[in-house]
Amino acid sequence: MSIDINGLSAKELDLLINQAKKRKTTLAKRKPLATVRSRLTALAKAEGYTIAELFGTGSARAARTPAAVTAAPKGRKSTKGYKLGKVAPKYRNPDNTAETWAGRGKPPRWLAIKLEQGGRIEDYLIG
Repeated sequence: MSIDINGLSAKELDLLINQAKKRKTTLAKRKPLATVRSRLTALAKAEGYTIAELFGTGSARAARTPAAVTAAPKGRKSTKGYKLGKVAPKYRNPDNTAETWAGRGKPPRWLAIKLEQGGRIEDYLIG
């Protein structure tokens, strides 16, 4: 934001200075972001939640909003830069049914963790 102070009158400058002082006071009273974030995380953990469960993550939000999906134009050999279309999910996290994976690309963290713990990928197939 840029304000041209050369064109302001004395009254307008005083108003601007007062507004800036009020804003500066408000910001000075606030605690550092890292402190607030750690307190929120600790409170959520104490209640048995994660921040992702309480506020959602980017992938959960994307699943709730309809995405504009377009098919690759015919005659193209490469799909780089083009969306291929939405695919139905093939795998579901039993702990959080909102987390799914279509089987394309890198497996999600929840599935990688389950597989490292000795689970089989077939255990998470959607009927």
